[in-house]
Amino acid sequence: MPAVAHASRRANATALPPLGRRAFLETAGLGFGSLALASLLARDAGASAGPSPLAPRPPHHPPRAKSVIFLFMEGGPSHIDLFDPKPRLRDLAGQTLPESFGEVITAMGESRSPLLADRRTWARHGEGGLWVSDWIPHIARCADKLTVIRSCVSDGINHSGGICQMNTGSILGGRPSLGAWVTYGLGAMNEDLPAFVVMQDTSAQVVNGPRNWGAGFMPAIYQGTRFQGGDTPVPNLRPPEVVTAGRQAEKLRLLAEIDGQFAAERAGQTELEARIRNYELAFRMQASGPEAVDLAGETEETRRLYGIDRDECAPFGRLCLLSRRLVERGVRFVQLYHGAGNKWDAHKGIEKNHTSLCTQMDQPVAGLLIDLERRGLLDETLVIWGGEFGRTPMSEQGDGRDHNPTGFTMWMAGAGLPGGRTVGATDDLGLRAIEDRVHVHDLHATILHLLGLSHMTLEFRSKGRPERPTLNEGEPSRAILG
Repeated sequence: MPAVAHASRRANATALPPLGRRAFLETAGLGFGSLALASLLARDAGASAGPSPLAPRPPHHPPRAKSVIFLFMEGGPSHIDLFDPKPRLRDLAGQTLPESFGEVITAMGESRSPLLADRRTWARHGEGGLWVSDWIPHIARCADKLTVIRSCVSDGINHSGGICQMNTGSILGGRPSLGAWVTYGLGAMNEDLPAFVVMQDTSAQVVNGPRNWGAGFMPAIYQGTRFQGGDTPVPNLRPPEVVTAGRQAEKLRLLAEIDGQFAAERAGQTELEARIRNYELAFRMQASGPEAVDLAGETEETRRLYGIDRDECAPFGRLCLLSRRLVERGVRFVQLYHGAGNKWDAHKGIEKNHTSLCTQMDQPVAGLLIDLERRGLLDETLVIWGGEFGRTPMSEQGDGRDHNPTGFTMWMAGAGLPGGRTVGATDDLGLRAIEDRVHVHDLHATILHLLGLSHMTLEFRSKGRPERPTLNEGEPSRAILG
């Protein structure tokens, strides 16, 4: 049914049910207790859980893409060192920001610090002549696939607010993530895999943690499922050898019956309903999941394409390759965090910081674009690259840059978007967006539009209020859509 038809369901904030259920699972030998605590995809699980809230639903208009891969550079990459060259910044290096720029508010209060020139070698790439710096030579070779948005704007001047807004539309926590809205609006394409998957390249905590991929006031079933990095993305996926499929199914049936009786008396506890469905998905994933996350069958050429043969690229390369495998199998929304733990936050030593991070990220991202295209998946997949904000042209601590939410760069590829072009512009120093400004709300509206969803039609009622993904603001960017 259409997304708007089920908008009247209400989500209530409730306490989580007792964790004794997890212990029950592990004692019973089901082998996926930890997986069941994530909010995963589910199909119709029978009378105990009712119809699936993740059944596929038609879009509002013909979509250009079926899936999203969001490559999130946590900490804020410097647009003026990667995609937005500023010759005048070199001319004024060492001077303070001209008075004509007016008052500037920065996170660390260094608005009057000397301007810091970039040290990059810039060149035009592809038939479109896109400017890209020497920090990312592999992505540069994919220039004709990119729509580079140089005029992004957000409201969060610190990491918590910026990351929260880039994920949920608001600088304040508590709202559903973009992936949750997409899952709510369109449902799932594969009943045996999660609809919304989140991965990160390190074990460090992403700023704000799980609320970045949470469901907010929606039922918990729509939140993202965290996969791990390394060779075992989903722990405890394989059951113990002594547990037969029949025995496992019978224990699952008993668990569903117990939880169903409990849930029937507590209809507002969406976390419990999600848990019931999670157990059943975990059971199905033990058949289909191992193949989906197993990279062993990929050719050596493919592994090299993603840089998995290079130590510095391997962690993010594996995640990018796994992302391709997931969207290939019907996962709707995949979000990858690179530099997890705020590592792109180059307040000091930007040369060392960005050189290392670009080396880790560049080849895997280019490999993903190339691999999607040659498999015929790029036109139906929207790839997004960017962070919560950019960096300032003013220096910090002599050789770093501060946060800059007033003008920064992100890019999109795939989804039928014309590549090899830029959208919007910042001023001569890269401080503020001055042409075709794209606020985060516009960005989210554009992403939803490409998936066939209207940001004003998609609605969820919470506590009697109609809630929409972009807080009733923003418009799809005509300049981006082409």
